[in-house]
Amino acid sequence: MKKLPLNKAFTLLEPGPVVLITTHDGQQSNIMTISWTMVVDFTPVFALTTGPWNHSFAALRKTKECVIAIPTVDLLDKVVGIGTCSGSDTDKFAKFKLTPLKASKVKAPLIQECLANIECKVIDYNKKHGVVFLQGVAAWVDATRKERRLLHAVGDGTFIADGRKLDRRKAMASRLPAGV
Repeated sequence: MKKLPLNKAFTLLEPGPVVLITTHDGQQSNIMTISWTMVVDFTPVFALTTGPWNHSFAALRKTKECVIAIPTVDLLDKVVGIGTCSGSDTDKFAKFKLTPLKASKVKAPLIQECLANIECKVIDYNKKHGVVFLQGVAAWVDATRKERRLLHAVGDGTFIADGRKLDRRKAMASRLPAGV
């Protein structure tokens, strides 16, 4: 084995998929790219890492709601572009030609071009680590979408796309929640 600098260790565990978080501050909708997310439990509760360095953070804290939009590999350049400009001076829906759709339970919009969207309410925030905990309140998936490969950030400016799906549902049946 070759020694890896400790400041690069996070690239070994960088989670996925890369997601787009939409917010609405009462005046305007915005989108931010987030790669640090995790599932907390099956209810569903999710967590993401963000903070005041992201323009959308103020809207997220104020409204306590957002949408987790899940893009596929064909949206890579848009995902990167969204993450490298600010909603403080850019209408990201217009710039990246994304279609906002009305959500059913939150004011933040869904993104039509994404494979799936999860409407969420903020249920907790850990300021020390910038972790926002979200309760999913509605979920949507585009079952007709042909491209289904998700993006995973390595953390160094490179990405990995999902590959072949491997089925072990039978072997894991005792550990899966009912209906999954």
